[in-house]
Amino acid sequence: MKNRTLLREVAVKVLYQVYILEKTNVKFDVDSLIKDQMEVENEFVNNLVHGTLSRQKEITKLANRYLENWTIDRLSKVDKAILSVGIYELLYTKTPCIVSINETIELSKIYSDEEVSDMINACMDKIYKTEDLHGKE
Repeated sequence: MKNRTLLREVAVKVLYQVYILEKTNVKFDVDSLIKDQMEVENEFVNNLVHGTLSRQKEITKLANRYLENWTIDRLSKVDKAILSVGIYELLYTKTPCIVSINETIELSKIYSDEEVSDMINACMDKIYKTEDLHGKE
């Protein structure tokens, strides 16, 4: 079984594919995209992908509130996927906040340039400090 860091990376890759396929109006099945990335079904990946997609409008609205002079749709598809998964995990899962934020930043360091990584870090930090996380720490 893969560790959660690698599983988050799989979720980001699947969402990246979803965002590209949506833009090109190509029909796709999210579960098939997940299956293409995973040898064995994984509940954590399924929850991150489906949860992020089901709350994408809320995530987009929140990201846009905290991205300075920018919007989530102006980010590259991979950066949007990283930030969306991070926000979803921060707000809607039992993962400790510091873990969600750190994992999001580490993914952005791998796939994003330094400026975008800093922007993602600032956005996640503002959400953490401003939003009601229902006692989650």
